Amino acid sequence: MKTFNYSDLSNDQLRELVQRNVDPANEIRGIVEDIISNVRKHGDAALLDYAAKFDKVELKKLYLDQAELTELASTLQPEQKEALETAYQNIKKFHAVQLKAEDKIETMPGVTCWREVRAIERVGLYIPGGSAVLPSTLLMLGIPAQIAGCKEIVVCSPPQKSGKVNAFIAYVAQLLGIERIYLAGGAQAVAAMAYGTQTIPAVDKIFGPGNQFVTKAKTIIQSTTTCAIDMPAGPSEVLVIADETANPEFIAADLLAQAEHGADSQAILVATSQNIIDEAVKALESQLPVLPRAEITGRAIANSYSVLVDDLKQAMQFSNLYAPEHLILATENWQQITGDIVNAGSVFLGNLTPESVGDYASGTNHTLPTSAYARAYSGVSVDSFVKKITFQHITPDGIKNIGPTVEILAELEGLHAHKNAVSVRLVN
Repeated sequence: MKTFNYSDLSNDQLRELVQRNVDPANEIRGIVEDIISNVRKHGDAALLDYAAKFDKVELKKLYLDQAELTELASTLQPEQKEALETAYQNIKKFHAVQLKAEDKIETMPGVTCWREVRAIERVGLYIPGGSAVLPSTLLMLGIPAQIAGCKEIVVCSPPQKSGKVNAFIAYVAQLLGIERIYLAGGAQAVAAMAYGTQTIPAVDKIFGPGNQFVTKAKTIIQSTTTCAIDMPAGPSEVLVIADETANPEFIAADLLAQAEHGADSQAILVATSQNIIDEAVKALESQLPVLPRAEITGRAIANSYSVLVDDLKQAMQFSNLYAPEHLILATENWQQITGDIVNAGSVFLGNLTPESVGDYASGTNHTLPTSAYARAYSGVSVDSFVKKITFQHITPDGIKNIGPTVEILAELEGLHAHKNAVSVRLVN
């Protein structure tokens, strides 16, 4: 893991250092555009071909029905079901309070304005299932969609070698009342949900994390169709800020936990002393070899780095520039710097708060903006699954009170029909 000294880096070097998951030659874009075009033209046939090509499985149909999901779910052990149910309850409890009615506001006598919530009718949930199967993502996306009241929830996940999905995903589908899971992954699943196929319905908004191909597909879909996306949620990342009060073993474990998502993940350590960095690297070297996904995790660590800073304030300056998906404050002094956090997807405070708890069961959502999109995007919430429609009502007194103002403003903009729409009401 290479170390950089923050004070030695120029602005240009800093900008280059925090860049990730770029596609300068548009190689990924080209591949993804071909996939989208093929799915749009050939529908189910293209999805079956891609399942054979990418997932190495010959599918007879593109979905699992309720009976098949029930059979899969029945293979789980009681403690596994209990763990999933605990996560379900915690996530539901955290998200349930997010659905709130707003007050009506009388902006002036006789003029009342308000907003009302309406669920997005058809949503598509993409659940990764390549090198790691993520039933937790189905919880994180399905629960807020359920709370919001979305009428149709379409779930796509790559097929396993068995031609089915993981039993944990099947059990979560039961918890959520989802009766069908479509067997499609990657950019092709995004295209299928955006345009629809003979089997998979088209949706209004697509949710879910994925690799660079999935993320690229989502951004292309958003710019070329009326289908929206939650955010560009690509390869995972964590940034750990540590001082002398941190535990190097904990730091190493947190870096490795994020790196094991995939070789294109990033795990960044920002520390106030070289000794902390050295001790954390030693812990990394001892913990990494025993991991089942050591090869993938090691490749991610090789592409990661550490940054030596003068103090926690300087650490936070770098963090805000990086805008991490996950930010861990591995310090007993975290209260001193939380007010300085400007850009982050989700924050984990203190030495006893691993990022893993947010990934699974604390209650917060783990579908978060990556690749510095935390500068402008929030993580998924119930708000992501609803629209807020504005309403206004004008009484006879209200049109008299507000009418002259609107007439003047319309006239100064040269929009006389706008003015007239008010004037005809004032004379009647």
